[in-house]
Amino acid sequence: MASPNHTSTSHTVFILLGIPGLEAQHLWISIPFCFSYLVALLGNSLLIFVIINERSLHEPMYLFLSMLAGTDLILSNTALPKALAIFWFQAGEISLDGCVTQIFFIHSTFIAESGILLAMAFDRYVAICDPLRYATVLSRRTIGYVGLAVIVRSFCVILPDVFLVKRLPFCRSRVLPHTYCEHMAVAKFACADIRVNVWYGLSVLLFTVVLDALLIAISYILILRAVFRLPSQGARSKALGTCGSHLGVISMFYLPGIFTIITQRFGRHVPLHTHILLANVCMLAPPMLNPIIYGVKTKQIWDRVVNFLFSWGK
Repeated sequence: MASPNHTSTSHTVFILLGIPGLEAQHLWISIPFCFSYLVALLGNSLLIFVIINERSLHEPMYLFLSMLAGTDLILSNTALPKALAIFWFQAGEISLDGCVTQIFFIHSTFIAESGILLAMAFDRYVAICDPLRYATVLSRRTIGYVGLAVIVRSFCVILPDVFLVKRLPFCRSRVLPHTYCEHMAVAKFACADIRVNVWYGLSVLLFTVVLDALLIAISYILILRAVFRLPSQGARSKALGTCGSHLGVISMFYLPGIFTIITQRFGRHVPLHTHILLANVCMLAPPMLNPIIYGVKTKQIWDRVVNFLFSWGK
């Protein structure tokens, strides 16, 4: 029989390897993954429940926070169950359609989260720099439009990724050294020109996440300038205190991503499993830590959560 022509076929099923080089430790690695997943599910669900059911929290900052918690739930449920299945049952098989679905939801939720953090920075800017117009500028209708704009933007910029990946023929190895499907990680296994994928992915990153980060930095420069013009130390401390939780969440979102990009670009001698672990930190840290940061540092939320837990326990 003639040997099959591999170049004329395209893989429709892939195998996610997990953490390459650390397969023997997958069971141990699954422990922090599982813990992070459970904390993210419980924390974000509780946060949304408290904000929805407590009328005193129906303010712009908390409504944006509920949007952030919603995106964190989507992000966690898109990637972590599959990673745990790989660690526990070696169930790494995933179809091309399933892979593309992961790509869409993971990337779109990252962009949505970046947009929500920008909206929250604008909220803090108006609250501190123009407090008399706060209720007018950030009305319920405006918040609804902002939420809709965040969803539409993330959907529109990531939808082309679906078609860019689906058009590629995959005739090389079908084993992906990762715990989830990521656009460029999958595209690198194509036996075709992927320059369109590379340039489109870079342009999306620059005109969404990077632009959002720049606008957030500008807003906080203006906030700090306004804060340090306040007459009393108490007023300055109170104003900065309202920004502390948001700055913590921003750090959890952007810093792991920046560190991952740096190691990918310049860490040529860094082991592959280190790159994969760093990529997973970007997936694990924000959904797990965001509700903790806001729950601990925001007294209104903390008080409502404690009251709810005590009343539920009775």
